[in-house]
Amino acid sequence: MEKLTLIKVGGKIVEEESTLNSLLSDFSKIEGAKALVHGGGRLATGMAEQLGVESRMVDGRRITDRETLRIVTMVYAGLVNKNVVARLQSLGVNAIGLTGADMNVMRSEKRPVKTVDYGFVGDVKEVNAEALDLLLKNGYVPVLSPLTHDRMGNLLNTNADTIAGEAAKALAALFDVTLIFCFEKSGVLLDEQDDDSVIPQINRKMFEEYKHNGIIQGGMIPKLENSFQAIEAGVRQVVITKASEINGNRGTVISNG
Repeated sequence: MEKLTLIKVGGKIVEEESTLNSLLSDFSKIEGAKALVHGGGRLATGMAEQLGVESRMVDGRRITDRETLRIVTMVYAGLVNKNVVARLQSLGVNAIGLTGADMNVMRSEKRPVKTVDYGFVGDVKEVNAEALDLLLKNGYVPVLSPLTHDRMGNLLNTNADTIAGEAAKALAALFDVTLIFCFEKSGVLLDEQDDDSVIPQINRKMFEEYKHNGIIQGGMIPKLENSFQAIEAGVRQVVITKASEINGNRGTVISNG
């Protein structure tokens, strides 16, 4: 089965030009089929602040009202996505930028209101793996932004880690998939202030204990939840690591044990 490397990049890496350029240079050197999923939450928060719109987060996930949806659409599908695509083209990578609406790549349903009303946030229900496969087999490199659609004309803000996890899970039936979440830290840390305190391997039981004790919190929670779901769905390997280590040889390896 052909190998596919799926990289998810977010955090400060997307925000800072030097780190983004370095990451994209490393990404361009990956051999074989590959795809990139990007976030851009910090940039969206900054844009919202400039426009006088309050940003609200719960457990690392953004509350998305109508005005916030407009902002994240501009930032994710426009500013960040097209900037990444243009830079990859300059590196000889024939990238194509997509939201979930393009080619009907990813369909979601608006998250139901339970204890929290997340607003226009989508929970992924369907991934068009055949559409992504068509692009990959023809030499294109998909660059996915964290927006999906409901097939009723509405875009929905969707966590970028979820986009990466769901894409990896769907493509695992067609490729030997390695999913790498990269950001500014060296992996999952025991001490957020100590970049050398990397947990080399983590399973679900450890994750629940660390979460209960407050060691793992915020945006790392959905990242790990998506990682475990990907492994359980047949993705061969999931690694959380520093953006400069996207070869997957360092960082935190997600275990199904």
